Amino acid sequence: MGSTQTVRGRAAKRILWVDDEIELLRPHVLYLQKRGYQVDTISNGDDAVALLRATPYDLVLLDEQMPGKRGLEVLESLGRSDPHARVVMVTKSEEDRTMTEAIGRRVAEYLVKPTSPRQVLSVVTRILEGSSIRQQRVAQDFAARFGRLSMKREEASTAGEFAQVYAELVDWHIRLEQAGEHALLDSVTQLLSDLRRDFGEWIVGVYPHWMRGEVPRPDLSVDIVEKYVLPWLGRDPTYVVILDCMRLDQWRVISRLLAPYFEIEESWHYSILPTATPYARNAIFSGQFPDQIAHERPGWWDQSDDEGSLNAFEDELLKEQLRRLTGRNVPVHYQKIFSDREADQVRARVNAAVKTPGTVVALVFNFVDLMTHGRSESPILMEVAKDEAALRDLTRSWFERSTAYQVLREAAASGYRVVLTTDHGSILCHRPTTVFARKDATTNLRYKFGQDLLAENESHAFTTRNERELHFPEGRLGMRYVIALEDYFFVYPTKLREYQQRYRNSFLHGGISPEEMIVPVARLRSAGGPSSTTTRIGVESRRGAG
Repeated sequence: MGSTQTVRGRAAKRILWVDDEIELLRPHVLYLQKRGYQVDTISNGDDAVALLRATPYDLVLLDEQMPGKRGLEVLESLGRSDPHARVVMVTKSEEDRTMTEAIGRRVAEYLVKPTSPRQVLSVVTRILEGSSIRQQRVAQDFAARFGRLSMKREEASTAGEFAQVYAELVDWHIRLEQAGEHALLDSVTQLLSDLRRDFGEWIVGVYPHWMRGEVPRPDLSVDIVEKYVLPWLGRDPTYVVILDCMRLDQWRVISRLLAPYFEIEESWHYSILPTATPYARNAIFSGQFPDQIAHERPGWWDQSDDEGSLNAFEDELLKEQLRRLTGRNVPVHYQKIFSDREADQVRARVNAAVKTPGTVVALVFNFVDLMTHGRSESPILMEVAKDEAALRDLTRSWFERSTAYQVLREAAASGYRVVLTTDHGSILCHRPTTVFARKDATTNLRYKFGQDLLAENESHAFTTRNERELHFPEGRLGMRYVIALEDYFFVYPTKLREYQQRYRNSFLHGGISPEEMIVPVARLRSAGGPSSTTTRIGVESRRGAG
């Protein structure tokens, strides 16, 4: 048995090597011991089973072909006593059956003799030290990047620059959270807070000019179909999939699940204001701003923010937009999915629809939006999705088992192409700000429309009386539009404590922040299909202006 050692101030990891020719492997054992590992050796499976029952080890190197108990038998016994044991099978056998059986029993690695001491060390280090090495690497990379990233945040002055800084901060937030680097994660959180402040000031200044067409602008919600869907129309079906209320970080974690099936070209667009379903999603399907929709279909516009009334005609809006863009009637199959209980019906309808040449299959999945809204009302969901990282994890867990994932994999298998996007994101709101309003004001916590509206602190919101600055239809006399900045949410002075207690630390949308406005749009080509191109995952500007 080896003696207890320490490695850089910590107890050495313990390894048990089981092999009937262990004396021939003495150079390998010494090589591991010199690298700081405690290595115990044993020459038969029966003694190994007895020892493993009494003594915990961090890793077991296990020979397959031994007299008495074979390695796979030891592995089976160890699996019953310690299901989480990490085992490397080391054997002379190159038979596929042996390798398959070992992998099926979830060994951590499989090595075929003869192996060099360095090969064994490489495998041992990856299994036992891999996570801490990756953690150190992530910390070093972020420390090296921090200064330049801070400067890029301070210098951002265009839509592309803000999007690039935000996307990089999202990636660092994901990487550092996964590495458990919570101290450095605080630095990213502070940079995001600073970016939010600068972004809000910039949007207040530039957005009205975008709406009046006075300066170049980035791709907005109204541009999605023309820029991303139209070039793909042909005889094959084209899918348009909208995951309602999806943030960029949520997309980044589910895109990894899609990577085996699709070549992914990722970009971004800016959600129009307010960043809420009745406006942003209608803009996607219609290719028009709210005032243009109201002009053509005045019966639809009622100055409310009710999704049920304002988002009831998305299929008609999409058909009309495609007719306007192509000069012909494009077949459209539209479904809005609220629950995965509908999975079989959704897939059956889609499979029927794609039989029509040139069909656009438009699917809206509302789970992320329902989860975000429901979190404010459910103490259990509030606890499960308590912060951005938890919301990402919950989104990924849902997506892995979702109808959306099933439909997308079936589209990939058929070689169909997909445009996947969202209407807006959400932001974790921490700070209440008081607004004075009449009873007829809209109810959203991140934006308010109404007569005689007044934000107590004007620096917390974008306020305008001019509907043209939002591309809105003409409002009633005295109408004001107030949209929250950064992570503020509106409270009434008469319900101050109630709203603070109920909605503080809620994910909300409708306001002005990178999380709500800078959202992903991805073009997915079936992996290995005739139209596939090299994967390009990264944030890029379609126009680079604004």
